[in-house]
Amino acid sequence: MDQQSRSEKIILKFKVFVIFFLFIGFQIAFSQNQEESFFKPSDSLNAKRQNSVIISEAVLATGTLIGLNQLWYAEYPKSNFHFINDNSEWLQMDKAGHVFSSYHLGRFGAEMLHWSGATKRNQLLYGAGLGFAFLTAVEVLDGYSSEWGASSGDIIANAAGTALYVSQELIWKEQRITPKFSFHTTKYASERPEVLGSFFSEQILKDYNGQTYWLSVNLHSFAKGSKIPKWLNVALGYGAEGMITGRNENRTTFSASNPQRFRQFYLSLDVDLTKIKTNSHFLKTVFSVFNTIKIPAPTIELVRFNEVKYHLIYF
Repeated sequence: MDQQSRSEKIILKFKVFVIFFLFIGFQIAFSQNQEESFFKPSDSLNAKRQNSVIISEAVLATGTLIGLNQLWYAEYPKSNFHFINDNSEWLQMDKAGHVFSSYHLGRFGAEMLHWSGATKRNQLLYGAGLGFAFLTAVEVLDGYSSEWGASSGDIIANAAGTALYVSQELIWKEQRITPKFSFHTTKYASERPEVLGSFFSEQILKDYNGQTYWLSVNLHSFAKGSKIPKWLNVALGYGAEGMITGRNENRTTFSASNPQRFRQFYLSLDVDLTKIKTNSHFLKTVFSVFNTIKIPAPTIELVRFNEVKYHLIYF
């Protein structure tokens, strides 16, 4: 398989994930009038709201999959369903993206069912499973394409993201650990802009070197009754650099500088926007959507396990 084409395929899938979960998060919230009462979750099952959620999710998911099939898979011949092993690509940054996407798609699905007044059981069973179901459907399309193949690593990452949300609801009845995302531009994009992005909006989605995935931990939730602010989090981050291609081999074909690939680990402060006290259900909706993004803050970086860097503000 051509490495550049494989990289572009991963990028396109990630674009679909991001666009889907952002769009589905906003479309329910802004589909009707903007009165404050609209954003308030129903105290009991509201059939009209629930039907709206179910129909909207079904239409969006189906439309997205059909569009992806026509825009990408139709260009390549079909095959028997098969798997590939891409677990070594991009130093697993793409797998972190799957965990992030599956978690938040599921979270948004559960929160929209909560808004409709559905039971907690249905929120977790049907809402939280949205991310895994949608992303696994994409893997099925991959599996029937002769050019690609379903990735067991992607499926495991999808399941991990869903499990992270569901397990916290079952154990703590709240989300104490939240996957988040941040990005900064890097020098690597200019070396291979067709894959890593030619301008900023492309690079956010394409350049794995500038992406950081975080697990943001709410301190007050683990220390009930303490004076720690309810919104204060500590975040553990993972990133990687030096990646011009998905795998390490043949990178000199695309880059004269021949950079060395390495992993990065981070420790930083963060804010849980959902823990900010407000009586406005509209603001609660906005905070929920933007709680996917890590707040820039002072950060300690560990490089290759033997070098420590300090950032006054890290994006």
